[in-house]
Amino acid sequence: MPDQSGPTGLDAVLGFEYSEVSSDRVVVTWKVSPDHLQPQGIVHGGVYCSVVESAASIGAALWFGGRGTVVGVANQTDFLRAVGDGRLTATATPLHRGRSQQLWLVEIIDDQQRLVARGQVRLQNLAGPAAKASN
Repeated sequence: MPDQSGPTGLDAVLGFEYSEVSSDRVVVTWKVSPDHLQPQGIVHGGVYCSVVESAASIGAALWFGGRGTVVGVANQTDFLRAVGDGRLTATATPLHRGRSQQLWLVEIIDDQQRLVARGQVRLQNLAGPAAKASN
């Protein structure tokens, strides 16, 4: 989860910047670089899958809070428009938050506000301190 010092791990490598982080909405932006592109010169689908997973997981974890931890169990991402440069923005919002699972929608738009990818992540809520220790 991003903190005052910024993203870590894969999020840092991919250049993700978090402009809004709450239990109801997570907004991530990044500038497309040559490192994000597949050989055909468009953003690699794995970049979209990564931002979808990260944004949904952070929002879900904030909502579940001290009750335990959350883990992604399914990530389904659709690629709708090819992008080779510019700045992209991903916005994650909850579709369902239940006792045992959550479902989050993530939409990714380009500089012209066009939808370029869309994904959803299903997360399992693992309650209790034992859940945190076993991860």
